[in-house]
Amino acid sequence: MARKKDTDYAAISARLRVLENRLLTRERMEQLIEAREDAECLKLMADCGYPEPAALTLPELEKSLAQAQAELFADLEKSLDDPDVLAVFRVKYDYHNAKALIKSQARDADPARLLVDGGRYAAGDLAEGFQKEDLGEKVSPVFQAAVWAAKDLLATSGDPQRADFLLDKACYEEMLAHAKAAKSPFLEGYVRLTIDSLNLRSVVRALRAKRGKELLEAALIPGGTVDVNTLSFAKPTELPRLFSKDLEEAANQGAELLEGEGSMTAFERACDNAVARYVQKARRVPFGVEIVVGYLFARQGELTALRIILSGRLAGLDKDTIRERLREAYV
Repeated sequence: MARKKDTDYAAISARLRVLENRLLTRERMEQLIEAREDAECLKLMADCGYPEPAALTLPELEKSLAQAQAELFADLEKSLDDPDVLAVFRVKYDYHNAKALIKSQARDADPARLLVDGGRYAAGDLAEGFQKEDLGEKVSPVFQAAVWAAKDLLATSGDPQRADFLLDKACYEEMLAHAKAAKSPFLEGYVRLTIDSLNLRSVVRALRAKRGKELLEAALIPGGTVDVNTLSFAKPTELPRLFSKDLEEAANQGAELLEGEGSMTAFERACDNAVARYVQKARRVPFGVEIVVGYLFARQGELTALRIILSGRLAGLDKDTIRERLREAYV
């Protein structure tokens, strides 16, 4: 497939620019945090285009957010000519469901409440295929192989973390493949930076916990801009040099954390914010695939922010703790 021209995205870019006005801004986040009554929160959600929950409870909140996400993907699926762009943001839900199915089976538990829609494959179809040990021909070969390999690994090792690592590698392999198929350097750069961000966290966690090299190698995900073999032997003082571009600030915080300074929360927030700042470059583009990527990223971040704020309120967390967990807003 030839690379699409920026002008091919003119119509959808114009529509998404209008929809950006409804995104959850930092000001709206503050209003949610400071709201005295649940009714204020529900109204703010409605103002951002979310179905109003029947009540502010975790099940109702998740139901509303899931419905909004399904509507987003269904809308863009009809108006976006290139399915690979959308697939980059849908893949992770397939792998979330795979993890839920594998672990639930190992515990002899019902996975229904853990499954989410939004992936490339319907959650119900995956559950049925998993039970029958036949996921069907519509599922990608990479996904098929990863699911059965992770299931076998958990059965033989009893280590769910290693099974997760295996699935994570396959997940980002597919995300990168979809980004390449879309022929968008911006989208591919987003995926590679996301991988770098995850790998930086894995290195810092491993060094901080003094874990063995074998476990770190299992956690590291190929496909980023920094070679995983280099990261396997990285020292704390080398991190700012290795991640010297978009993640330099986060790498500096990671190095300080390993010297006993700073906090893990601040470091992880810096990793996430580095990816956010990369995607925010789309706001300077008049039209093109960048605007689609930016909007999809913004909506995913919005879902996370709503979960953090509203679940934090329900759990009785203080306002500063909730604020500390939030990431930079796209708008």
